[in-house]
Amino acid sequence: MHIPATTLTQSIFCFAFCAAIVWFSGARLAYLVDDLADRFKMAKSLMGLLVLSLATSLPEVATTLSAAIQQSRDLVLNNLFGGIALQTAILAMSDFWARGAITNYPRKANHALEATLLVFLLSVALIIVNLGETFVLWGVGLGSCLIALLYVAAIWLLRRYDASSDWVPVDLPDPDPLPFPAPSGLAESGNASLIWQSLAACAAILLFGLLIVVFAQRIADQSGLGTGFVGVTLLAAATSLPELTTSITAVRIGAYTMAISNIFGSNLIMLVLVFPADILFRAGPILQGTPPMVSLALSFGIAVTAIYLIGLIVRRKPKLGFVGLDSILVLLTFLASMAAYYYVR
Repeated sequence: MHIPATTLTQSIFCFAFCAAIVWFSGARLAYLVDDLADRFKMAKSLMGLLVLSLATSLPEVATTLSAAIQQSRDLVLNNLFGGIALQTAILAMSDFWARGAITNYPRKANHALEATLLVFLLSVALIIVNLGETFVLWGVGLGSCLIALLYVAAIWLLRRYDASSDWVPVDLPDPDPLPFPAPSGLAESGNASLIWQSLAACAAILLFGLLIVVFAQRIADQSGLGTGFVGVTLLAAATSLPELTTSITAVRIGAYTMAISNIFGSNLIMLVLVFPADILFRAGPILQGTPPMVSLALSFGIAVTAIYLIGLIVRRKPKLGFVGLDSILVLLTFLASMAAYYYVR
């Protein structure tokens, strides 16, 4: 894909335009997936974990594999691991639309299991990074293979556990009318039409999400920011925009479990992408000899996920206004991570 050269001002304008398209497509996709879940009688947490998270992760998939082909280790790892804390902060931001602590709403304990498995996989990745990926097979680190196997096991466990319903939601708000920009005509559309519209929204998220990445990199180059800092902040933010719009939209229509599973599922995908990136990165194991920012990003990912795990277990918790204390703590931890990234850049 050849993109003509642009000035800094033009890059910012193009970035904003592509972001608007991704925002609209992500919002539309959240409504479509919610409606499809109702029609096919599928759990919305499962739809968020397997469908919505995969669709919104398409820009990360393409960006990660492209950077791996270009042999850019720092860009791959900073984008992936830096995006974990950012996407968890996105869930915290969506709490402002939830009219109460979002972690009060799940009816099942599977969200706590998602968070626990995510913390476990992040911890495994952190251990591998600190050990330096000592075991290598055909240029691919066994650590990244282990992460891929653990991801498959985690999805299998979550799928089996989804049938249980141990919890009840607390402090549920009164339902509101479907908010703008809810698409009209969904009830009259057939299943095939909704599926095609979902695929079109996914294609728009992928195409314009990749363009966002291109212009984010140009803004970084033209503004003189460091590559590592850009990968863990601006680039991660650009590729996480679909998660932002879909999560906020899901919360606005009351699909709280889908919003939570969307973020946790996306973060699990961010981890498993290390394996294909390692295969494409031919200079050695991709988790070997990583800069300090990678360990820092993994550590902050563990911290924000653990905060939400506590919030899911503690069913009634303090709130600041209409926002749960756990979401406030996640946002504060994310801001602290930005300061830490800038410090070690």
